[in-house]
Amino acid sequence: MKTSNLLTSCHPERSEGPAFRDGRNSQRRWLQAAILALAVIVFMGAGDDSARFKDLGHRMICTCGCGQVLLECNHVGCQSSTKMRDELLAALDKGTTNNDDLILQGFVQEYGPTVIAAPTAVGFDRVAWIMPFLVLALGIAFAVHIVRSWKNRPEPALADGIVIPRGSELDEFRRKARKETDL
Repeated sequence: MKTSNLLTSCHPERSEGPAFRDGRNSQRRWLQAAILALAVIVFMGAGDDSARFKDLGHRMICTCGCGQVLLECNHVGCQSSTKMRDELLAALDKGTTNNDDLILQGFVQEYGPTVIAAPTAVGFDRVAWIMPFLVLALGIAFAVHIVRSWKNRPEPALADGIVIPRGSELDEFRRKARKETDL
Protein backbone atom coordinates (compact mmCIF):
# COMPACT_ATOMS: atom_id res chain seq x y z
CA MET A 1 0.00 0.00 0.00
CA LYS A 2 1.12 3.49 -0.71
CA THR A 3 1.77 5.95 2.08
CA SER A 4 -1.00 8.36 0.99
CA ASN A 5 -3.58 5.55 0.91
CA LEU A 6 -2.37 4.39 4.30
CA LEU A 7 -2.87 7.85 5.79
CA THR A 8 -6.31 8.17 4.25
CA SER A 9 -7.48 4.81 5.50
CA CYS A 10 -6.08 5.32 9.01
CA HIS A 11 -7.11 8.97 9.35
CA PRO A 12 -10.38 9.77 7.62
CA GLU A 13 -10.20 13.44 8.66
CA ARG A 14 -7.24 13.84 6.30
CA SER A 15 -9.18 12.58 3.33
CA GLU A 16 -9.56 16.08 1.91
CA GLY A 17 -5.80 16.45 1.58
CA PRO A 18 -3.41 18.87 3.29
CA ALA A 19 -3.56 21.53 0.55
CA PHE A 20 -7.33 21.96 0.84
CA ARG A 21 -7.31 21.93 4.65
CA ASP A 22 -4.48 24.54 4.86
CA GLY A 23 -6.29 26.86 2.44
CA ARG A 24 -9.46 26.81 4.54
CA ASN A 25 -7.53 27.39 7.78
CA SER A 26 -5.54 30.26 6.31
CA GLN A 27 -8.77 31.93 5.14
CA ARG A 28 -10.22 31.54 8.60
CA ARG A 29 -7.08 32.97 10.20
CA TRP A 30 -7.08 35.97 7.85
CA LEU A 31 -10.72 36.61 8.71
CA GLN A 32 -9.97 36.39 12.44
CA ALA A 33 -6.98 38.75 12.07
CA ALA A 34 -9.09 41.25 10.13
CA ILE A 35 -11.84 41.17 12.77
CA LEU A 36 -9.26 41.61 15.55
CA ALA A 37 -7.62 44.56 13.76
CA LEU A 38 -11.00 46.20 13.20
CA ALA A 39 -11.92 45.75 16.88
CA VAL A 40 -8.61 47.27 18.00
CA ILE A 41 -9.13 50.30 15.76
CA VAL A 42 -12.75 50.81 16.83
CA PHE A 43 -12.12 50.46 20.57
CA MET A 44 -8.69 52.14 20.65
CA GLY A 45 -9.71 55.20 22.66
CA ALA A 46 -12.96 53.97 24.15
CA GLY A 47 -13.33 54.82 27.81
CA ASP A 48 -9.97 56.54 28.11
CA ASP A 49 -10.75 59.93 29.68
CA SER A 50 -7.10 60.64 30.47
CA ALA A 51 -6.25 60.75 26.76
CA ARG A 52 -9.22 63.05 26.11
CA PHE A 53 -8.19 65.21 29.08
CA LYS A 54 -4.66 65.58 27.68
CA ASP A 55 -5.95 66.30 24.19
CA LEU A 56 -8.45 68.92 25.31
CA GLY A 57 -6.02 70.41 27.84
CA HIS A 58 -3.43 70.93 25.11
CA ARG A 59 -6.02 72.58 22.86
CA MET A 60 -6.71 75.36 25.41
CA ILE A 61 -4.71 78.30 26.77
CA CYS A 62 -4.56 79.23 30.46
CA THR A 63 -6.47 82.44 31.16
CA CYS A 64 -4.06 83.78 33.80
CA GLY A 65 -2.25 85.76 31.10
CA CYS A 66 0.84 83.58 30.83
CA GLY A 67 -0.04 82.50 27.28
CA GLN A 68 0.87 78.87 27.98
CA VAL A 69 -1.11 75.76 27.15
CA LEU A 70 -3.52 74.88 29.97
CA LEU A 71 -1.81 71.65 31.02
CA GLU A 72 1.65 73.24 30.85
CA CYS A 73 0.99 76.39 32.90
CA ASN A 74 3.88 76.42 35.34
CA HIS A 75 2.90 79.30 37.60
CA VAL A 76 3.05 78.29 41.24
CA GLY A 77 -0.45 78.46 42.68
CA CYS A 78 -2.11 79.52 39.41
CA GLN A 79 -5.79 79.77 40.26
CA SER A 80 -6.90 79.96 36.63
CA SER A 81 -5.31 76.74 35.47
CA THR A 82 -6.46 74.81 38.55
CA LYS A 83 -10.05 76.02 38.07
CA MET A 84 -10.01 75.27 34.33
CA ARG A 85 -8.53 71.79 34.84
CA ASP A 86 -11.20 70.99 37.43
CA GLU A 87 -13.92 72.19 35.05
CA LEU A 88 -12.47 70.07 32.26
CA LEU A 89 -12.38 66.99 34.49
CA ALA A 90 -15.97 67.67 35.57
CA ALA A 91 -17.08 67.97 31.94
CA LEU A 92 -15.38 64.67 31.09
CA ASP A 93 -16.77 62.93 34.20
CA LYS A 94 -20.27 64.16 33.42
CA GLY A 95 -20.18 61.95 30.34
CA THR A 96 -23.24 63.54 28.75
CA THR A 97 -21.16 65.19 26.04
CA ASN A 98 -19.03 62.78 24.08
CA ASN A 99 -18.17 65.51 21.60
CA ASP A 100 -14.93 67.35 22.39
CA ASP A 101 -16.06 70.32 20.32
CA LEU A 102 -19.04 70.85 22.63
CA ILE A 103 -16.74 70.91 25.65
CA LEU A 104 -14.47 73.43 23.93
CA GLN A 105 -17.48 75.57 23.01
CA GLY A 106 -18.51 75.60 26.67
CA PHE A 107 -15.07 76.97 27.57
CA VAL A 108 -15.29 79.53 24.76
CA GLN A 109 -18.65 80.73 26.11
CA GLU A 110 -17.25 81.04 29.62
CA TYR A 111 -13.74 82.43 28.95
CA GLY A 112 -13.98 83.88 25.44
CA PRO A 113 -12.43 82.82 22.13
CA THR A 114 -8.86 83.42 23.38
CA VAL A 115 -9.06 80.21 25.43
CA ILE A 116 -8.63 78.12 22.26
CA ALA A 117 -4.94 77.49 21.50
CA ALA A 118 -5.31 77.09 17.74
CA PRO A 119 -7.79 78.97 15.59
CA THR A 120 -10.62 77.03 14.05
CA ALA A 121 -10.61 76.35 10.32
CA VAL A 122 -13.89 78.10 9.59
CA GLY A 123 -14.82 81.63 8.63
CA PHE A 124 -12.33 84.42 9.12
CA ASP A 125 -10.07 82.15 11.23
CA ARG A 126 -8.89 80.52 8.00
CA VAL A 127 -6.78 83.63 7.47
CA ALA A 128 -4.76 82.69 10.57
CA TRP A 129 -3.92 79.36 8.94
CA ILE A 130 -3.25 80.72 5.45
CA MET A 131 -1.26 83.88 6.19
CA PRO A 132 1.98 82.31 7.52
CA PHE A 133 2.31 80.14 4.43
CA LEU A 134 1.36 82.98 2.12
CA VAL A 135 3.90 85.35 3.71
CA LEU A 136 6.61 82.67 3.51
CA ALA A 137 5.90 82.05 -0.18
CA LEU A 138 5.87 85.78 -0.97
CA GLY A 139 9.13 86.28 0.96
CA ILE A 140 10.86 83.49 -0.95
CA ALA A 141 9.56 84.83 -4.27
CA PHE A 142 10.79 88.35 -3.37
CA ALA A 143 14.25 87.05 -2.37
CA VAL A 144 14.55 85.08 -5.63
CA HIS A 145 13.52 88.18 -7.61
CA ILE A 146 16.13 90.37 -5.85
CA VAL A 147 18.94 87.83 -6.35
CA ARG A 148 18.08 87.40 -10.03
CA SER A 149 17.96 91.16 -10.59
CA TRP A 150 21.38 91.59 -8.95
CA LYS A 151 22.80 88.71 -10.98
CA ASN A 152 21.51 90.05 -14.30
CA ARG A 153 22.62 93.63 -13.61
CA PRO A 154 25.14 94.86 -16.22
CA GLU A 155 28.64 95.76 -15.10
CA PRO A 156 29.19 99.46 -14.56
CA ALA A 157 30.88 101.30 -17.43
CA LEU A 158 34.28 102.83 -16.74
CA ALA A 159 35.05 106.46 -17.53
CA ASP A 160 37.02 107.44 -20.66
CA GLY A 161 36.64 104.02 -22.25
CA ILE A 162 39.13 102.26 -19.93
CA VAL A 163 39.12 98.55 -20.50
CA ILE A 164 40.03 96.17 -17.67
CA PRO A 165 42.48 93.57 -18.98
CA ARG A 166 41.66 89.90 -18.55
CA GLY A 167 43.60 86.65 -18.47
CA SER A 168 47.32 86.66 -19.35
CA GLU A 169 47.44 90.41 -19.88
CA LEU A 170 46.22 90.97 -16.31
CA ASP A 171 48.81 88.47 -15.02
CA GLU A 172 51.55 90.40 -16.83
CA PHE A 173 50.50 93.66 -15.14
CA ARG A 174 50.48 91.94 -11.73
CA ARG A 175 54.00 90.57 -12.32
CA LYS A 176 55.28 94.04 -13.26
CA ALA A 177 53.62 95.59 -10.20
CA ARG A 178 55.24 93.04 -7.87
CA LYS A 179 58.64 93.58 -9.50
CA GLU A 180 58.38 97.35 -9.14
CA THR A 181 57.15 97.23 -5.52
CA ASP A 182 59.49 94.38 -4.48
CA LEU A 183 56.76 92.13 -3.09
